[in-house]
This record gives sequence, C-alpha cells and structure tokens, in this order.
Amino acid sequence: MKHRKLITLLCLLSGTAQAEPAALDALTLPQAETLLLSHNREIQAAQRMVEGLRADGLSAAQRPNPTLSVGTSSINLDRNSPGKLWDKQMDSVFRLDQTIERGSKRELRIKAAETAVKAGQADAADTVRQQRLALASSYYDLLLAQEREDINRQTAQLYGKSVTASELRLKVGDISPTELARLQVEAYRADNDARQAQADREKARIVLAYLMGEERRAEQIRALGPWPETRPEKAGEIENMLSRRADVKAAQTRVELADAKRAQARALLTRDISVGVQYEHYPPDARNTVGVGISFPLFANYQYQGEIQRAESDYSAALEDMERVRAQALTEINKTRADLDAAAERLNRYRAELATKAEKTATAAEFAYSRGALSLLDLLDARRTLKAIQLEAASARSDYAKALATGQTKESAQ
Repeated sequence: MKHRKLITLLCLLSGTAQAEPAALDALTLPQAETLLLSHNREIQAAQRMVEGLRADGLSAAQRPNPTLSVGTSSINLDRNSPGKLWDKQMDSVFRLDQTIERGSKRELRIKAAETAVKAGQADAADTVRQQRLALASSYYDLLLAQEREDINRQTAQLYGKSVTASELRLKVGDISPTELARLQVEAYRADNDARQAQADREKARIVLAYLMGEERRAEQIRALGPWPETRPEKAGEIENMLSRRADVKAAQTRVELADAKRAQARALLTRDISVGVQYEHYPPDARNTVGVGISFPLFANYQYQGEIQRAESDYSAALEDMERVRAQALTEINKTRADLDAAAERLNRYRAELATKAEKTATAAEFAYSRGALSLLDLLDARRTLKAIQLEAASARSDYAKALATGQTKESAQ
C-alpha cells in the first residue's frame, strides 16, 4: 500500500511539474526533492518497470486458450460431383481441445506475478531512496561550492584592495617594491582560487540539474540553504532503520519471489491434461459422429530436473543476497552514525572556537599592518589561516549535512 501511494504521488508530482516550471534561482532542498520525484530519469525508469510487472501479472492470470482444428480426410476423388461442399463425399472433422492445468499452476503464476510486482515496487522505493540521497549530497555540494566561491571572491577582493593601497604607500615610500610584489603574487593566487571555485560551483550545478531533470536550466540554479543545525542523535535511532530500509525490504521480497518460482518449478511435475471433443461428418449417407479424447504427457525422458534445480539455486542465491544486503545496510547505518557524530563534533568546534579566534586574529592583523606595526608576512599568514578555517568550517557543515541527510533519507524512504 505504501508503494502504491508512492507511485501515485510521483504521478501527481509529474503532472504538477509539467504545468508550471519551478524557479531555480532560490532553490531549497524540499523544492529540489519535488523536482527529483517528478523528473528524475532513474525514478521514471523504475516506474516503467513496475508497470511492466503489472502487465506480466495480467498475462500470468490467463488460462490456456482452447484450440479449434478443422480437417478433412477420406476424400473420394471418383464419386464427387459438382455441388455443395458439405454434400461432397469426404470425412470432415471439427475438433476442440482444451488444456487443463493441474497442480495449481495458474494460482502459483498469479502469486509469483503479484510477488514480482511487490518486489518491483520495493526496488522502485529503493531507487527513490538512492536518488534522494544523491540529491541531498549534490545539493549540499552546490551549497558548499557557493560558500567557497564567496570566501575566495571576498579574499580576492581583499587582496585587490591591499594591492591598490600598497601602490599608494609605495609612492610615498612607506613600503618596499618587494613587499608590493609579494602582495601582488598573493592577489594573483587569490584570483585563481576564485576562478577555480566558480568552476567547481558550475560543476556542482550540472550534477544537481541532472538529478532534477533540469539540465537546460542548470545555469539558473542557486541553492538557497540553509545548512541544517546540529542536533543530538538517539543511540538506537539509526539502528532501528534496518528493518524499514527499502533495499532490505526489496531483498526480502525477492526471496519471496524466488520461493514462489520454486513452487512453480515443482508444480511442473504435475501433469497437465488436454481434453478434446470432435464432430465428424461423412456424406452421402449423412453419417455424423461425435467423440471425445484425453491426452497427457509421459515423463519418459525428462522430469524437469533442470528447471527445479535452477529454481532451488535462485532461491538460495536470493537468501544469500538478502543477508548481504542486510549486512551492507547495517554497516552503512553504523558508518553513518559515526560520520554524523564526528561531523557534529568537528562543526561545533569550528563554531565555538576556531572560526571566532581566526576572525579576531585576522582583524587585529589587518589593523596592525595598516598602522605599520605588523610585517607583511604576519599579515599574509593571518589571512591564509582565516581563509583555511573558513573553508574547513564550510566543509564541516557540508559533511554534517550529508551525514544527517543520509540518516533521514534511510528513515523516510520506506
């Protein structure tokens, strides 16, 4: 039922999105998720797969069609004369055959088809989970790239102002040409860093645009944020997600499907029978007769050993795959929790201590250098330290946001 609601939601979102394009210049994560659910190609492919499995279910529910055969024999070539075909001297046979399935083959086919749809829906839900996780990661990559671009641009502007001021100071003899040259070199480096940050932001835009199906409007995308706030995690909050994860559910459903197909293979040992009735007409004495017949296969040479062994092998493989998926899921959940704790601790440290101290140190260095009380090397060192800490703090925010999004995506994609 949850999977059906998910598919219905995707269809509704698709129709809404086609009606009016969403604005991308102030994009929030919930808005990006809406575009993902309606335009993402992987999710659409998963929907088509489920539709195909439903069509397979219609085929599986059908009973074998009857067979009508018409034939003639004993045609008298000497005594037949012109006239109605029905009155010619020949034996006309009309036969109707119907295969009757035994061993509950139709019921097993229906059960297998329904289980296949259930497995397909679980796979589609897992596709949504994976794409939402990729979207959150790409969104925060773009937010980080924008912040890095702002930091590098502000640094480049600061160096530009310093070079302009130093050129004036050189004219009046306050600084040496070597000091100006050193500042100019740092300004060139800052410009290069700003250009690289701009390129990184463009690449992050492209990745996010693909996930949302908005490649043609990639240049309009700007993440609005904000970064998520740190919050304490409960000890058992992540571990309890294991049984609700979409990939674990999909693996469990594939075990059910393999078991249903195993039952189908075993049912092949139950012989189907074919029942037939026929009507026979032979003029000129209007001899009309009817007959019945029954046929069934003889398992003289082959008893479906290959099909049964293959079904058993597939069932064992499905069990092993379920254990593998569960193990991977548990490992990923524990890793996510460790990443989340470490990222939160690192982010809080930057917020509480490093960023504030670096800003104060840089401000004091700028003031001291402007008064001639600090050397250029000390000023450059303070600026580099501030920039490095700002970039590291931004990376810490991104790491925490991604780890938090990973846990939330696992919990909600069920």
